[in-house]
Amino acid sequence: MCGIVGGIAERNVVPILLEGLRRLEYRGYDSAGIAIVAGQNIRRKREVGKVKGLADSLDADPMSGTLGIAHTRWATHGKPCTENAHPHVSRNKVAVVHNGIIENHEDLRCAQKRNGYEFTSETDTEVVVHEINHALETTGGLLDAVKQTVKKLEGAYALGIISTASPELLIACRKGSPLVIGVGIGEYFIASDVAALLPVTQRFIFLEDGDIAALKTDQLVIYDAKGHVVERPIKESGLKPDAVDKGNYRHYMLKEIYEQPFAISQTLEGRFVKNRLQENAFGHNANEIFDRIKSVQILACGTSYHAGLVARYWFERFARVPCDIEVASEFRYRNPVLAPDTLIVTISQSGETADTLAALQEAKRQGAKYSVAICNVPESSLVRESDLALMTRAGPEIGVASTKAFTTQLVTLMLLVIAIGRRFHLPNALEEKITSELFGLPGKIEKALELNDKVKELAEQFAEKEHALFLGRGTHYPIAMEGALKLKEISYIHAEAYPAGELKHGPLALIDADMPVITVAPNNSLLEKLKSNMQEVSARGGQLIVFKDERFSASDDGNVQYIEISQVENEVSPIVFSIPLQLLAYHVAVLKGTDVDQPRNLAKSVTVE
Repeated sequence: MCGIVGGIAERNVVPILLEGLRRLEYRGYDSAGIAIVAGQNIRRKREVGKVKGLADSLDADPMSGTLGIAHTRWATHGKPCTENAHPHVSRNKVAVVHNGIIENHEDLRCAQKRNGYEFTSETDTEVVVHEINHALETTGGLLDAVKQTVKKLEGAYALGIISTASPELLIACRKGSPLVIGVGIGEYFIASDVAALLPVTQRFIFLEDGDIAALKTDQLVIYDAKGHVVERPIKESGLKPDAVDKGNYRHYMLKEIYEQPFAISQTLEGRFVKNRLQENAFGHNANEIFDRIKSVQILACGTSYHAGLVARYWFERFARVPCDIEVASEFRYRNPVLAPDTLIVTISQSGETADTLAALQEAKRQGAKYSVAICNVPESSLVRESDLALMTRAGPEIGVASTKAFTTQLVTLMLLVIAIGRRFHLPNALEEKITSELFGLPGKIEKALELNDKVKELAEQFAEKEHALFLGRGTHYPIAMEGALKLKEISYIHAEAYPAGELKHGPLALIDADMPVITVAPNNSLLEKLKSNMQEVSARGGQLIVFKDERFSASDDGNVQYIEISQVENEVSPIVFSIPLQLLAYHVAVLKGTDVDQPRNLAKSVTVE
């Protein structure tokens, strides 16, 4: 959940590394640091807080070099402080940056202390740099020392390594955490995300699990997990350097909220012929796999889990196929029982979510034969480990609180429902209706975004609030959950979501005049029951805020406020109703003065367990 950048070139790499850190700051921002090889020494700077602090330090005391590594950290082992910040250095000879978790770090630490190594941090990473330094004493050089070291490491890691012993060499290792190589002319770079390197290259090599890469200005050699020299393909990125700019928006999150109409149109582009979904969009053998499956198991975390919850309703309502969903981190540890011919559906924005990857691997160990990934990153681990995949095409999403990734996941999941529903009980007429509604979504979302000013005004009521409840029914209960998650993520207001029918089973005890109750009220078959639930809140003096379909006729009530959403059909209404909830969370966070794009304690890509 941290950002790595490294480079070896015939020019000064420090400005490149610093810009890379700025572009990766969404992955971690507790501290930042940089190290370069300078003759017989390693020069290092580390600062607590955001990358700007490191940049200011470099302005005051510049450094330069042609070989270096840099890191922006999200704390896992040890609190945010200078001593725990990366890069870590051993005896001024080896420097390392690391993403992931070394699970056997305690055992290694004990052995290294016996060998005379002193520890200056609380991190698991420091054992890596000391182990490499120790191995240098008995091996033929840095590369051999790294190969010997990684055999001792248990857990997940992406590593960038430099040493005064080999001032012409940058080493990159990958196991369980993403790492890419940027290919230049007479120079190479490494990063945990292609976005970091877009200003210097659009040509990338994606390392596989177990790979060790040795990079020089004029040479690149990659060794696989068995130690064999291998070639990995160079892929051209279609992203432009300004793809991760805020543009004229105050925050990335607001920009990404407003990008949703275009993102959804991109999700749908090229996947239909004469308004009929083409199943080969999921993969060349999708037809054969879909013909064989008898049930669906969805695995995801966080916002992606909420998208999966909506999809479960869709699979069972429209396709009439059995569907289960589970939080990925729970699935992998409960010894699950999978029905024969179950399709494993994994959902992840980054495709590197550690728990989701591990859950997919556990499902395979349990005998699952078929899998499909819903993802935003084509070269990600999740995509590579799945039989089929459908890209959401949301484009880069920098804000930690997911917005356009969520809505494009929902659209993509509906495409999967259509494909599988054809084998079960999805009538042609309903498929055509859903398809038509999907193509109308960008326009519906444009209308929903016109509510921005009203939602901004509504947000003022939350400035002093500490708690909020969200209610929904059916497919809109997961939308209420997502609305609550957005509010708590970026405004730090404690928010919970409940199925509206559960009010009387406990949550009503929380209702008073200071408790805002946000209700998602589409015009569907559950509306009358939802109205009764709203009356339960109103009768107890609760402060009701209702996002309703314009066809919902509502009576005036002193403690109820209505935000009206343009008419939208039930099949896709969860996607549209999520928009004003995103706007609400955003504007509340702005009023409360929190860091919207980089909320405390959170990072974008959760690549650790």
